[in-house]
Amino acid sequence: MTCPPVRRPEPPSPRADSGSSGTIRLPTVLIPDAGRRLLPDVAPRHDIHPQYHGLGADTIAAAARESLLRLGTDSIDLYYAHFDDPQTPLEETATAFDLLVRQGLVRAIGLSNYTPQRIEEWFAIARREGLSLPVALEPHYNLVHRADVESGLGSLAESEELAVFPYFSLASGFLTGKYHSAADVSGVDREGMLSEVVTDDGFAVVKQLSAIAAKHDVQPATVALAWLRQRPSVSAPIASARTVDQLPALMESVSLTLGAEDMATLTKVSAPFA
Repeated sequence: MTCPPVRRPEPPSPRADSGSSGTIRLPTVLIPDAGRRLLPDVAPRHDIHPQYHGLGADTIAAAARESLLRLGTDSIDLYYAHFDDPQTPLEETATAFDLLVRQGLVRAIGLSNYTPQRIEEWFAIARREGLSLPVALEPHYNLVHRADVESGLGSLAESEELAVFPYFSLASGFLTGKYHSAADVSGVDREGMLSEVVTDDGFAVVKQLSAIAAKHDVQPATVALAWLRQRPSVSAPIASARTVDQLPALMESVSLTLGAEDMATLTKVSAPFA
């Protein structure tokens, strides 16, 4: 799928944002693919916050205005509903996000961590009530976490023309190639997050990544992002860097185009996670 470009005004300068989670988030790197949707410059999210609970209309409005103040801007390019709130009627949530668009405070709506069924329900409500439709989806997707997108979210994104910006594109660092055994993961900060991929199947993926990376004279992270960037419906993987030294491997994935053989090899070795 080739997503149409999104027209928007001249972008503001990049900024860090704390989002609605209250934790400062450094700017992330989004790796675009040619012909896919243009990327948002300011894309905070509404999710879990000690002051703002749930996705009720008043909460959404207050959190959005706080984001605008924090960012020092008069509009947000892309505002995410980051987690579903089953305690609030979805029509109330969709209407509240639409109001932000109508007021000019938000230019576009994104969804993250919603099931395909709830996304379909959001679209049905929006069409019925004449509300703004979401334009972006931010799912958990990478070589060792494929099932969510490939078993439902991906086809839905294609049918609704949603730009897809996967998070955890490097599986909390697992796909950078720095872990080669369970012992390497033991005691690290993200040990709990990596527990599901620290398996023979997971390390088989890392081994193939390393081999392909060596062939192209790049880092495994570069190959992992290139594979994801070339997957159907993906507009741009999201990858975070803790240090400046990590940036080259991320940026090089923009210019690396994997051939059919490399793509097939990685898709096959990661099949247990599909």
